[in-house]
Amino acid sequence: MAKEEAKKLIANNKKAYHDYFIEEKYEAGIELFGTEVKSLRLGKCSIKESFIRIDKGEVYAYGMHISPYEMGNIFNKDPMRPKKLLLHKSEILKLLGKITEKGYTLVPLEVYFKEGRAKLEIGLAKGKKLYDKREDIAKKDLKRETEREFKIKNL
Repeated sequence: MAKEEAKKLIANNKKAYHDYFIEEKYEAGIELFGTEVKSLRLGKCSIKESFIRIDKGEVYAYGMHISPYEMGNIFNKDPMRPKKLLLHKSEILKLLGKITEKGYTLVPLEVYFKEGRAKLEIGLAKGKKLYDKREDIAKKDLKRETEREFKIKNL
């Protein structure tokens, strides 16, 4: 009997799906300190303005805001400090090869707890043009309209 994976979502980045085509997704651990984990458990995290870079063979998330823990004291860290992401070396090398290609970047998609450990889902993304965004909005409107009509017919 397979154990079902419990995934407690903390924060997600809807804007990433609007601005980018997500081609591949990776799960990375986050190197955090005690008070940051406690703050995450309270849901105090934002990844809307964050981005990911690879420096000297290590992956870092910049701009990821984890609010200071209220009950913490001198152990609270800077909320905007770069957080190191934990990935296998082969994954890092693969990502490094991909992002050197034109148009590819790494974006954070969601922060969650999986089996008691903080995880960040990152996506290998290619930027959308304005006309791509308009297409997505048109599709979403069409879907919403058809659902509305279906709901009215079934009442």
